[in-house]
Amino acid sequence: MDARFCGFLVLAVLSSHLDASRLAVNQELSTLFNELWKLDVNRMSPGVDYTISVQGKAGFVNQGSNVAQDRASQPLFSQVNETKLQATTTISRFMKLLNNYESSTGVSEQVTAEEVAENNLFLDAVLETEVMKRAHRFLVSKGRSRSDLRQFKSQLYLIWFHLYHRDRNAGVDSCGFEHVFVGETRSGREIIGFHNWIQFYLQEKSRLLDYKGYKARDQDIPDQDDHVLNLQFSWHGLVKPVGSAFIGASPEFEMAVFTVVFLMNTERSTTVLVNIDQCQMELVVIRHGRSLGTAYPKLISSNNRHLRQHSSH
Repeated sequence: MDARFCGFLVLAVLSSHLDASRLAVNQELSTLFNELWKLDVNRMSPGVDYTISVQGKAGFVNQGSNVAQDRASQPLFSQVNETKLQATTTISRFMKLLNNYESSTGVSEQVTAEEVAENNLFLDAVLETEVMKRAHRFLVSKGRSRSDLRQFKSQLYLIWFHLYHRDRNAGVDSCGFEHVFVGETRSGREIIGFHNWIQFYLQEKSRLLDYKGYKARDQDIPDQDDHVLNLQFSWHGLVKPVGSAFIGASPEFEMAVFTVVFLMNTERSTTVLVNIDQCQMELVVIRHGRSLGTAYPKLISSNNRHLRQHSSH
């Protein structure tokens, strides 16, 4: 199978409340996001930069249950080119941020000056990529961002790194970056967030995460070349029944896409339907004031199935 765009490793709950059939495809954002995907030179290639083994189909697990049959005896990632990860500036700086957070909500985050500096170095690298430069130009053209790079960087910091209360009974304990890219646990009962393939690989390599198997409809059985997976896993003794995230994509691509959706809408919860390469997906973004609460993709169809279905009507 040819390597395709649909870069999703399912790591976060697919909790969209909207049926894709009720949404019209956003052609403008589809065009933009296809352009960003083509500009993403830091994207990792399946079968070259990483190899996955999807193994068995995971069973049904009720939300809140932490008992799951293991349908995958081996890790999901059988090989990742860590030399390339470390040699890619945005990714190496991204990985330095992953251990800066307390995983449990309700535990206040203590951010050091060193960690703030790491956040800024990461954003500096992201802002130098063609992916984020293109997203910035688009947002400026729509009046959603200022052209001044320092002001845009401050806007990104507020969206992704501003700390806020996710657990109302505690101090500031969360931010968009932590939730989306690192993952959190809530009340010792469930995994929330955790939408990133690099974090998945690193946690799996450290044996802190156990892949349980893929999740898919009968017509969407994945293979190792797919850029889309639905899956189930355990982390910190808790089970994530099903979720979604990009796989192989660079951090700057994910940040650019979700930042655009965040800034182009003002509703607390936004779902847009887009076609990117051979995939149709919903992009779900939920706000937490002026910052990001969560963001994830929800795959609707792959292999241009949505085009074939449309032509058959």
